[in-house]
Amino acid sequence: MSQGSNFVDYVKISCRSGNGGPGSAYLHRDKKTSMGGPAGGDGARGGHVIVKGNAQLWTLLHLKFRKHVFAGEGGAGGATMKSGKMGRDEILEVPLGTIAKDAETGEILFEITKDGEEQILLSGGKGGLGNSHFKSSTHQTPRYAQPGLPGKEEWKVLELKVLADVGLVGFPNAGKSTLLSVITAAKPEIGDYPFTTIVPNLGIVSYRGHQSFIMADIPGIIEGASEGKGLGFRFLRHIERNAVLLFMVPADTSRSIKEEYEILLSELSAFNPELMQKPRIIAISKTDLLDDELQREIQKQLPKDIPSIFISSLANKGLMDLKDLLWKAING
Repeated sequence: MSQGSNFVDYVKISCRSGNGGPGSAYLHRDKKTSMGGPAGGDGARGGHVIVKGNAQLWTLLHLKFRKHVFAGEGGAGGATMKSGKMGRDEILEVPLGTIAKDAETGEILFEITKDGEEQILLSGGKGGLGNSHFKSSTHQTPRYAQPGLPGKEEWKVLELKVLADVGLVGFPNAGKSTLLSVITAAKPEIGDYPFTTIVPNLGIVSYRGHQSFIMADIPGIIEGASEGKGLGFRFLRHIERNAVLLFMVPADTSRSIKEEYEILLSELSAFNPELMQKPRIIAISKTDLLDDELQREIQKQLPKDIPSIFISSLANKGLMDLKDLLWKAING
């Protein structure tokens, strides 16, 4: 199974939190007292459905087949002021960058960005109070207690935005998957046809002195992706999280390098203008096809205010220099 088919970035789950336990209406009894004062314990809250960040996870695959999640019921209050046992919480571990939404309204509830961070997706019902809470000067032996509140049952959506240091941006066939396979441990599918990459591929790039950074190959953008054409919004949103955008334009493009770069920029800008604030680097790929003269011609077309580099993944040309440029941009 390819890495692509293991990558799941969207799940919809029916969640049910636990009912709160009822309070107890117990009246104290012992050898000397046949009918004493109220001594009923409180019912416990029902279990929450909780979402927890796990930095070791990359995908929501493990939740794909969990269509229903049920938390435990709160225990009833007991005699002699004994509280009930709290309902079992159901904990869903998710990768960092996961957003929780209400499936009905689409409202964003929260986002998980730290390892070990916990947020309540659906809270359990509150436990009922025991009869001791209802004792008063005029009513010494209340024989009633509160019932627990019911839990909730709702559909929720968990959606992942990839957290990576470098996002690869380019048209299909710009050589992004090949670059990723050469400089990281990822093994993306590589094919010479558009849309080989239909989900983000992630890889760890080893750098000098045992350092590393994460690179994500985001599926090829086509003109109109910001309007939902091609692979559209679903994949463009992954770019929102990347610290540095690496624009890849192949040396054998049918357009001019400048034109191809500008189309990519306008797509990103239309999708989210804030992306224009991110550091950018331009890599001209497949440059094993170029001689020095052609390279100089291309250099003239490139924007002067953005770092650029000529690389060839197949010929291993310029890759260390590229890592240096990226490292500097990430830590800039």
